[in-house]
Amino acid sequence: MKKLREFIWPIIGLAAVVVSVYLLWHQLEGLSFADLEASLAAIPAHRYALAALSTLVAYAALAWYDRIALIHLGVKGISWLFVSVCSFTTYALSHNIGASVFSGAMVRYRAYTSKGLSAAQVAVLVALCSFTFGLGTMLLGGIVLTLQPDLLSRLEGKLPALLTNPATARILGGALLAFVALYVIGSILHLKPMTIRSFKLEYPRPQVMLRQLVAAPLELLGAAGIIYFALPEVGNPGFVVVLAVFLASFSAALVSHAPGGLGVFEVIFITAMPDLPKVDVLAALLIFRLFYLLIPFAVAIVVVLLFERGRLAAAIRGRAEVPPTVPPVVPAPPVDGPGLKPDLEPVSKAG
Repeated sequence: MKKLREFIWPIIGLAAVVVSVYLLWHQLEGLSFADLEASLAAIPAHRYALAALSTLVAYAALAWYDRIALIHLGVKGISWLFVSVCSFTTYALSHNIGASVFSGAMVRYRAYTSKGLSAAQVAVLVALCSFTFGLGTMLLGGIVLTLQPDLLSRLEGKLPALLTNPATARILGGALLAFVALYVIGSILHLKPMTIRSFKLEYPRPQVMLRQLVAAPLELLGAAGIIYFALPEVGNPGFVVVLAVFLASFSAALVSHAPGGLGVFEVIFITAMPDLPKVDVLAALLIFRLFYLLIPFAVAIVVVLLFERGRLAAAIRGRAEVPPTVPPVVPAPPVDGPGLKPDLEPVSKAG
């Protein structure tokens, strides 16, 4: 059954890509490359700079995820630089390739075991980082759905009615905030772990929980900011709308298991921005993919190659420095001369 699941999710992801690309093709029918090039050129230089700064904020927050998990584990002595590079590489790869194909746990395992962490500690670290991201999504999603439940009506027909109907959207938003509140209370009161089937949630210390509530929303705000600053100023619906659509699009892309959310993310985002020219929205999404996905992906590949090259070189040096094992010299038994017998009995005393 486990092997079957390993094949099913990649197939589902590829199917989602095919369907989404087909829908996206019909969405963008009639647009030319010249139109797209003009939209990209129309983005002011300072907004490109702000989009780049938003990317740095997002990846700095992702590095904070790992640091928070290490604090939870009580692990000290690992530098911020190492943690940042490891986190950056992990997310750059998993965002593009998809966690179902290339798990970020593999990268973290290779990196953190080199610093002395056990496999069990790395597993806890990975689980807490994933939960931190989910916690931020629930917190921001709950706030948006509660305060402005009509925002997702833009996606009517593309998302379940539970999300696009303002009344039920507000109820869902309240439920998400209630879950976050229960998590906060459980951490403060040191409640027993919450178990849901095979999932076991250990409440962290309050200082860890508070860091999670800051880091996770910060990463999502930075990622949404890339698109917000890449959109044209004229007709821009505002950051709150962009954030709401980003949360819905990004969540749908993750659920689809499509590598990098290819097609799924774009279809939902373009559909939710009917007031802006499609070519301008597409240009903003291309900037997002370039800054948040493609450039980090290229850098991450180089980092992985350099890291593995260093580990291989260290292994070769270690093997070369170990002297060859020489078997101990065992003295040979005395050899008797020709015609002589060994003295097997003690010599008797005279007389």
